[in-house]
Amino acid sequence: MISQTIIAILGVLSVWLSQDPDIHRRKYACWFGLAGQPFWFYISYTEQQWGIFFLSFVYTFAWIRGFKVYWFDKTREQEI
Repeated sequence: MISQTIIAILGVLSVWLSQDPDIHRRKYACWFGLAGQPFWFYISYTEQQWGIFFLSFVYTFAWIRGFKVYWFDKTREQEI
C-alpha cells in the first residue's frame, strides 16, 4: 500500500510538471518520474505483472531522456 501511494504521488507530480508552462518547473518532472520508477519495478515484479515490469523499462528510459534534455543539453540553456 505504501508503494502504491508513493507511485500515485510521484506519478501525478511528474505528469503535472511535464505540462507546466514554466520551463523552470517543467524540468523537474523527470526527477519525480525517475524517483517513482523503483517502486514501479518492485510492485510489478512482486505481483508478477510482467507487461508492466517491462513497460517500466520504457518509462525509465523516457524519463532519463528528459533528464538529459533538461539538465545536460547545453543548447537548451538559453531557453531555461
